[in-house]
Amino acid sequence: MPLDEIKHGRVAILAALLLSACAQPPTTAPNALAGKIWDTRAATFVPRQALFDRAADSRYVILGEIHDNAEHHRLQREVLQSIAAHGRKPVLAMEQFDSQYQAELDAARTRGADAEGLADAGHFDRKGWNWPLYKPLVQFALEFGWPLAAANLSRSDARAIVADPARAGLPANPAVEKALAQDIGDSHCGRTPDAKLLRGMVEAQRARDARMASVFKRDTVLIAGAGHARRDRGVPIYVNGDVLSIAFTEIDADKASAAEYEQSFDYLWFTPRVSDEDPCAAFKK
Repeated sequence: MPLDEIKHGRVAILAALLLSACAQPPTTAPNALAGKIWDTRAATFVPRQALFDRAADSRYVILGEIHDNAEHHRLQREVLQSIAAHGRKPVLAMEQFDSQYQAELDAARTRGADAEGLADAGHFDRKGWNWPLYKPLVQFALEFGWPLAAANLSRSDARAIVADPARAGLPANPAVEKALAQDIGDSHCGRTPDAKLLRGMVEAQRARDARMASVFKRDTVLIAGAGHARRDRGVPIYVNGDVLSIAFTEIDADKASAAEYEQSFDYLWFTPRVSDEDPCAAFKK
């Protein structure tokens, strides 16, 4: 099962690094972060227009989401519209479509299919991915004439790699593998799978990131889970070229400062949480 689909990507986040030992990052009440945009490199909040301008000037962009947060999808469309306003028509690549169905997507587009028809052609898992949240993004591609790319590794390929990790064919990267293994353990509420299964899951996640990176052949905006947008171990490490990584980030009531959140993105755009329920609560009893 894809890591981003486990608990909808709600992986426990490590305390973020400060840009310097003496830095004093702004601190606010957690609810005051909602709607704010944090530039991780400059260690400061910026207006949304600054993010829009940066996205419009970037060849490659990843919009990292929490899959079931409707606000994230609304903001993704805002970013897409800001890029379109500059007259650009990059590829809109989506994790939610498996790459094995690209030909069917293209054929349906040629026939003039609407968003529903494209979802059918691309075998979109309407229930698993909550289609109403993604339909406006597909409609955007149609309205503005952007190519649509099926970016994800097929489920059959992912299962094959879980069973036989060598099938991923990726060079060893111990640091990334260790970090992903920790992510998987966290997403399973600390109940880490056995070693063989864990290795397969790690390689499947790496293969998924590499497959998504393979669609970055021309100007591209990728819609994907926030874990895939991480600059330290997600899609960007497999892309030949600089990637602008934007993570729509749910506010954590235990974190009062933007610098306490994971900083392995270019921007953090803070939003309210979908739910305050602890997905691991049942395992803590």
